[in-house]
Amino acid sequence: MTTMSDSNFASLTDDQIERIAERAAEKAVAKLTDHVYREVGRGVVQRFVWIVGALAVGLFIWAKSQGFIK
Repeated sequence: MTTMSDSNFASLTDDQIERIAERAAEKAVAKLTDHVYREVGRGVVQRFVWIVGALAVGLFIWAKSQGFIK
């Protein structure tokens, strides 16, 4: 395993360090955004499944009360 010594960091210019920091920040934001979208999507799917289930139960009860299901 190789490690970067202080002399390796000293050879980077301020501009290079800033570009590295910007790329790291962009990747972090992209990762966070992707995680948030996945969580929101999961919540939407769960609500959709819950609504479909409630509608199915309601339809069953209505059909039973109307005599369509005996």
